Amino acid sequence: MKIFKSLPARLLLGIVVGIILGLVLPESVMTIVVTLKYVLNQLIMFCVPLIVIGFIAPSITKMGSNATRMLGVAIIIAYASTVLATLMSMIAGYILVPHLPIASTMEGLKELPGVAFQLDIPQIMPVMSALVFSVLIGLAAVWTKARTITAVLQEFQNIVLSVVKKVVIPVLPFFIALTFCGLSYDGTITKQLPAFLLAIVIVMAGHYIWLAVLYGAAGAYSGRNSIEVVKHYGPAYLTAVGTMSSAATLAVALDGARKSSVLRSDMVEFGIPLFANIHLCGSALTETFFVMIVSKVLYGELPSMGRMILFILLLGIFAIGAPGVPGGTVMASLGLITGILFTDPATSGDATALMLAIFALQDSFGTACNVTGDGALALILTGYAEKHGIKAENIQAVEL
Repeated sequence: MKIFKSLPARLLLGIVVGIILGLVLPESVMTIVVTLKYVLNQLIMFCVPLIVIGFIAPSITKMGSNATRMLGVAIIIAYASTVLATLMSMIAGYILVPHLPIASTMEGLKELPGVAFQLDIPQIMPVMSALVFSVLIGLAAVWTKARTITAVLQEFQNIVLSVVKKVVIPVLPFFIALTFCGLSYDGTITKQLPAFLLAIVIVMAGHYIWLAVLYGAAGAYSGRNSIEVVKHYGPAYLTAVGTMSSAATLAVALDGARKSSVLRSDMVEFGIPLFANIHLCGSALTETFFVMIVSKVLYGELPSMGRMILFILLLGIFAIGAPGVPGGTVMASLGLITGILFTDPATSGDATALMLAIFALQDSFGTACNVTGDGALALILTGYAEKHGIKAENIQAVEL
């Protein structure tokens, strides 16, 4: 059918089919499902550093003499978005968590079978190494006016675009179906979710509230219609829900942002790949609310406001440095969680396990908030460039 030729329809179909199959498939077949998911995950994650380098480094060189300035602006607004989102989450936590019947019902999950064979495809470098390399090589190429390297980076971007178009995007619906099949089989959806449903609903409401604030502020600052940006982010939102990775969703997010008539193309090419790795407002918002819930579960009280504010200020930095991969924010900040909030060695292990478990239940929606929020920050960059007379670069967009 023609409807299933569109990416959003294929993603939704993958989610529905995956959940249904997870409820009926026997363990013998789930072994195949787990193995296929493992292989596809290895393939997608291998491509992530290539996508980061292929999109960010050439985009910086295209910014010319404005690269350093725009990079600083991008980092500042990404940090501000994350910190303000988490402050909102903290306030909601102090108001709501004491009145919630939250309990840690973690038993009763069915164990997924192991993989039939383990095909490891190591990344050429970690995602954060790829991000730092992209920024440094892009800036250095601008500073030294290295025409040869600039041309090579452009050719590499074209190669990566081809890999994304012919490999990554076609396998995404299958990977999403396999992911939801596993979640349905082991009982995460049917057993774990009800225990924390109320908390997750509150967190998701927080995502939408923050996105509304972010896009409202971006529209007011830029003087442009922010609806013209967010209306193109449906496919990226659904892809993020399935992949739980901002970096893996980058190609789809770029495709949506390029369709917006109010975003400057150079700001899209520069900002969207960068924000996919440094702007994790949804994940940080979620983590802030959930650490308060875990504190209530384990200790019967919420952390002091002083410790929460310190945690939030540092979490904003950790979020910038966290990889845009599944669970990147909470994994990068585990030391922060146990070092500031859960310092008792007798319970820090339980706190860590509980945080990882409940964070995983909504990680996909936090990631979707991250990705969708990137469009608002790109609109702010567009407004900043226009207000400060930064000349637009003529960049030809490549449809994915």
